[in-house]
Amino acid sequence: MNTPTRALEFRHLRCFAALAEELHFGRAAQRLAISQPPLSVAIQQLEALVGARLFERDSKGVRLTPAGSAFRASATALLERAEAACALAREVQAGERGRLRLGFVGSTLQHGLADWLQAFAKAHPRVEVVVVELNSQDQIEALLKEELDLGLVHTDRLPPALACQPLYREPFMACLPASHPAARRRQVALESLADQPFILFSRKGSPDYHARIVDICRQHGFYPRLQHEGRHWLSVVSLVAQGLGVSIVPAAFARAGIQGAVFKPLAEELEPSAVFAAWRREGDGALRERFLAVRAEIER
Repeated sequence: MNTPTRALEFRHLRCFAALAEELHFGRAAQRLAISQPPLSVAIQQLEALVGARLFERDSKGVRLTPAGSAFRASATALLERAEAACALAREVQAGERGRLRLGFVGSTLQHGLADWLQAFAKAHPRVEVVVVELNSQDQIEALLKEELDLGLVHTDRLPPALACQPLYREPFMACLPASHPAARRRQVALESLADQPFILFSRKGSPDYHARIVDICRQHGFYPRLQHEGRHWLSVVSLVAQGLGVSIVPAAFARAGIQGAVFKPLAEELEPSAVFAAWRREGDGALRERFLAVRAEIER
């Protein structure tokens, strides 16, 4: 019966590297924290696998053969690459290196997203963060398809496979064209917008958020007369700035600097708008946790 061929193992290379450096079985064994007999066996096995004598052993000591000297460079490179691979795996698992795919809604740009990204890059320079602006619904779908690692969304109504935590809350404001009569008021009552053409965030882009604005209007006695929909909040504000209608938007967009749009506090007290961090329940969360921890540190 044929004896199965033994495979070359990294322990053979480690034994070789130690002996090649020490040129003494006792010192090499001590360095490896093993006794001399297992070291001798490992070297014999390695020479058999390589098919060449790697060391000369005589009364003068231990020396590398020409074949051993040639083998040493490649063996050292293999060990270094293996150690680098192990170190990389440890760093990725610990969230110290890797790639984080981040989705965000436009309002987060007005709420310190750039500062957050810069602070994270400074604290974790070996992590690449790839950002993409998507509405909430598109982010949810991308998270489910594992195309994003973390999303910043306007809803906490998520599929069971996703989890979330609140990031921040902010009031709603009336968004009006600069030419609108109410643009000169200190605050705007919702009922004064009852007969106005409305521009809302797309129902398809964020069903929950669209329904939220509609419900706010209905609770104050009217159903918004929908004129246009936008898939991004900046599109909504831009359409308002062109005089095509009015809207109700998160306060962050007052800082967007879009000429022609005016933002006024609402006279009514409303439940604030909220932004949530969302992610898949399954999977490695080390990078996500480090990213969220930086946000928490900024807010302290």
